[in-house]
Amino acid sequence: MLVITVDLIPGGYEPMRRTIAAMRIANISDLTEISDYQIVASETNNPIAGTPPRTVRCLVHGHARAQSVWALLAKASDEVVKSDPSNSSGVG
Repeated sequence: MLVITVDLIPGGYEPMRRTIAAMRIANISDLTEISDYQIVASETNNPIAGTPPRTVRCLVHGHARAQSVWALLAKASDEVVKSDPSNSSGVG
């Protein structure tokens, strides 16, 4: 499983660090060469974008594992961004 945490550090001032998003990417295909992944991503509210906190569950299908981890993260992020709001639930 991959676990990604996104921290915001306003102005680079470490005491103000806070986590604003997280993602878990789990292989659900027994680590086959071409694998499917379950994604669970959460984010806090974003006052700039006017979005509430949410948790999203989605899938990445048919990912070739012989790629950089960034390729999988890009696919997972894309699925989260395009996810249907009805597939989301409030965080908190």
